[in-house]
Amino acid sequence: MSSRPRTLWEKVRKFLNDVHLWIGLGSGIIVLLVCLSGTLYVFNTEIRESASPELFKVDYKEGMFARTSTELIGKVKEKTGGQVLSMRIPADPSKSWQFVVKPKEEGQGAGGRGERGGIAKPERVAGRDGQGAREKAKGAGPGAGEKAKGGGHGGGRGPRGTTYYVNQYTGAILGDSKTTKTATSEFMQTMFSLHRWLLLDKIEKPIFGELENRTLGSYISGTATILFTFGVITGMIIWIPKRAKSWRQGLKIKTKGSWKRTNHDLHNTLGFYSCILLFIMGVTGPQWSFPWYREALQKTLGTYKSPDAAPKQAPLSQLPTVKSPGTLTAEEYIMAVNAILDYEGDYTVSLPSDSTAPVNVAKNKLGFFAPAASDKVVLDQYTAQALEVEKFSDKPFNERVGGSIKALHVGDVYGMFSKILYFIACLIATSLPVTGTLIWINKMKKKPRASGRKKLVSAQPDAV
Repeated sequence: MSSRPRTLWEKVRKFLNDVHLWIGLGSGIIVLLVCLSGTLYVFNTEIRESASPELFKVDYKEGMFARTSTELIGKVKEKTGGQVLSMRIPADPSKSWQFVVKPKEEGQGAGGRGERGGIAKPERVAGRDGQGAREKAKGAGPGAGEKAKGGGHGGGRGPRGTTYYVNQYTGAILGDSKTTKTATSEFMQTMFSLHRWLLLDKIEKPIFGELENRTLGSYISGTATILFTFGVITGMIIWIPKRAKSWRQGLKIKTKGSWKRTNHDLHNTLGFYSCILLFIMGVTGPQWSFPWYREALQKTLGTYKSPDAAPKQAPLSQLPTVKSPGTLTAEEYIMAVNAILDYEGDYTVSLPSDSTAPVNVAKNKLGFFAPAASDKVVLDQYTAQALEVEKFSDKPFNERVGGSIKALHVGDVYGMFSKILYFIACLIATSLPVTGTLIWINKMKKKPRASGRKKLVSAQPDAV
């Protein structure tokens, strides 16, 4: 009896099953490495903080008060001789404050910013607006050392500064992201390199012509991720059972049968439960490998802006008409932000670079389900008057998605809740190439037996 598909759906399903198979076989090893490293990297921040408590934790007792930002900035500048670009102030009083510093040789010297709150004096104009400082502020926090070395997802943008960890109660500098190395931080950096470049960035001599090995690794991982995304889509389609009453079978893992049956259910059922998150991971990942993909994704979301388009002009601070008694401190800026954003959260204060630039303050909500996206307030550096308020929840849906691509990819879009889900989904993704390959091997073993039976049937007399 012929086993060839007869209906249109059966033909389509067989075609997609073949596509799914060859995509999996072609990209399986790369996908396994990328997903394995991605699984470990989901909790990168938590792992680094746990491994280096001397940087991230401070001794705190109720009733203790932090020193002023002016004093702390002064100590950091005295220690580094560089420019303080931003400061991160966590809501948790037992966590250290973090200051992102641009070394003197990269900028204009240690005196490029004012002494109170790090604000530039009116006569010092650096020619930058506050937006650049706000971007650099993103390098603050755990893992900023990678970004300073160009190790972040958006690598290649150049140095973002070094993060210094400071005890806000004593003023002691606990360490910095550039020189403080631990076995854990080195391991996590290796996992990132494996995930992003397949460790090819560790090889100095170019493998193919003049193509940078980091770029080559990015191309390979990006291509494998695109194939993985097609594998997820085809897998979602071929999962649909032929008969409606067979749906329940695809939702359970049978452990009482043979190991082959269990392996098949592990691939089929776990893939179904994680398919949405795997699709999100897959469809967002290649944007860091291919500019054309990033542009296409932005156009799809309606957030694309031409490189030739004029950049958005940041609001400017108004120079005081009379001599100001003194510039404001970070604490005063935070008080102004709290009057607008009335919730508990962490702050990142990006200091202005010249006499007319504003102060940019980003505030992140706290909690198990807290969104990763921050609300931003642009303030006049002299009066702390709000020049612009940008609440993430007020943005159109497409802009919220476009602004959360990295969070959607790494899993911290909704705090610890989404991180746990992503960890499980990424762990499943790591297993899929293994279980899928075993399914293919088992089917290949059956084919010789089937072909042998066909030959036996064809050898019988025609009259039978």
